Amino acid sequence: MSHTLIAPSVLAADFANLQRDIEMINSSDADWFHIDIMDGVFVPNISFGMPVLRDIAKHATKTIDVHLMIVDPDRYISTFKNLGADILTVHYEACTHLHRTLQAIKAEGMKAGVALNPHTNISLLEDTIQDIDLVCLMSVNPGFGGQSFIENTYDKVIALKELINRKGASTIIEIDGGVTSKNAKQLADAGADVLVAGSYVFKSEDPTKTITDLKALLAS
Repeated sequence: MSHTLIAPSVLAADFANLQRDIEMINSSDADWFHIDIMDGVFVPNISFGMPVLRDIAKHATKTIDVHLMIVDPDRYISTFKNLGADILTVHYEACTHLHRTLQAIKAEGMKAGVALNPHTNISLLEDTIQDIDLVCLMSVNPGFGGQSFIENTYDKVIALKELINRKGASTIIEIDGGVTSKNAKQLADAGADVLVAGSYVFKSEDPTKTITDLKALLAS
């Protein structure tokens, strides 16, 4: 029986009807809100910033999982805590002093996540895995929604699970990008604990049903 969580990505929501889409997630079988913050520097796109996150947090009744795709994330750690983030994920590639950044996130009372771009090797987390609550594996190149899934991700999940077990860590594995009903079960079977689904949920005819169907598929 899989307990894989579903975290709809708000980046794919309809920004003109954001409250409606937040209420939809609240009332659906989804587990978390996944919120991408992009600065146009670390990734070639700009998403929403602090005021939008504050408004989402006001209405959201589930865990708020914030994914920072920005340079120098240390500047904003306490800001994101104050805006309502429960989990704060930084990119390995954006942190010169990853261990220090993780400690700073935890000191604010948030769970600390580390995201890896598709080309970044799992082995680079060897020394910090015990300090990481969540590893977010990017299964597309970060910056834009709606991209297709990178097949190498399955091997990465298996390698990461092996590292977590070997180090006796309690880190959970999140997959972000191109998640659909075609790969969800295989990802969960490989060891993924959380699946971020954006376009697949929000561009569907009935997002609530899509989430329910994904959960059912994972439980089968």
